[in-house]
Amino acid sequence: MNRDLIFIGLSLFTWGLGESTFFYFQPLYLQQLGADPVRIGMILGAYGFANMLAHIPAGYLADRIGRRQVMWAAWLLGLLAAWIMALANSLPAFIAGMWLYGLTMFVVAPMNSYVAAASRGIRPERALTFVSASYSLGMVIGPVIGGAIGESAGFKSIFMLAGSIFVLSTAFILFIRPQPVERASAVSATGSSRRYLPYLAFLGINTLVVLALYLPQPLTPNYLQNQIGLGAAQIGNLYALSSIGVVLLNLTLGQLDGRLGYLLGQVCVGLYALLVWRSSGLLGLGAGMLLLGGYRSVRVLAAAQIRRLVPSARMGLSFGLSETASGLATVVAPVLAGYLYAIQPASIFRTALILIAASVFISALFFHLSNRSPRASAHPEEVSNAIRLD
Repeated sequence: MNRDLIFIGLSLFTWGLGESTFFYFQPLYLQQLGADPVRIGMILGAYGFANMLAHIPAGYLADRIGRRQVMWAAWLLGLLAAWIMALANSLPAFIAGMWLYGLTMFVVAPMNSYVAAASRGIRPERALTFVSASYSLGMVIGPVIGGAIGESAGFKSIFMLAGSIFVLSTAFILFIRPQPVERASAVSATGSSRRYLPYLAFLGINTLVVLALYLPQPLTPNYLQNQIGLGAAQIGNLYALSSIGVVLLNLTLGQLDGRLGYLLGQVCVGLYALLVWRSSGLLGLGAGMLLLGGYRSVRVLAAAQIRRLVPSARMGLSFGLSETASGLATVVAPVLAGYLYAIQPASIFRTALILIAASVFISALFFHLSNRSPRASAHPEEVSNAIRLD
């Protein structure tokens, strides 16, 4: 593991720690500042939509001006946004900080590009799952700290704590080294189009995968409370298990071939849906929530597949398009889940299982067919054209 990946891991661990101290308590603080439930939903919906739109331009800029610069911009913007939220004394000011913070999600495409490029000597799957697990490990600890401080000192205090932790995270990320900005070699228009066909096919498949895997998640807390009869504390403990599951599955699946890990991650989420649907005891529910970590693993391993399908000089834009398509799936899934839940609560899990079975089959078929053609990422002439602009 090279020094750049270690610094990214340290930065993401501390960022995950800081973010999770406040993230789950944002709706409660919005209510405290005067927002009613409908307005809270609108605020959170706009937050998610802004996240989705930011990925493509960030990926494009990462390809044009350098990945490190865009990553630094995201960290500094997140630090600023956290302190705006911490110091806000009114609902409009807090919303401004919150939406500004939401824009920092544009870091995903440049960071995935940077990590994939920095993984020389190790498989991209291992590098990507390592940094993702670092972030998720911080997410395990943060809610416990945030809940204790929020209950004793008020929610405003946890935003100030998060802002302080983000200072340390930003310091770590400033130590990463620049990477060369690469220019794609000149190819014919026909050849260029053919080169990206496997990527475009995978883009569509991955969107279906994310839709299938996310469908049962938004209303699981409602199902656990209303249909199974769990209390808030029990539900919170189950979600702590899900964070642990993210770490364990990222580190485990990251050691496997990326395609196998991508398929097994989907199977894990399918088992989560089955266990939550058919279990009533905490043991079965806990096992299901651990397996929910496969969702994050699949999202990370998708980036490893894209790395193989596109030339290095187009990684940022390609990751940006992928994150935007996945973001669209996460916008559609809650709406579909709401309709299904209104008809019959358990139908969200039954429908998800059918879609996951289809997504596993289609993914496996794609990997089988793609084995017959050369990998799109093998473009040595582009590497030789790299120029250092950092």
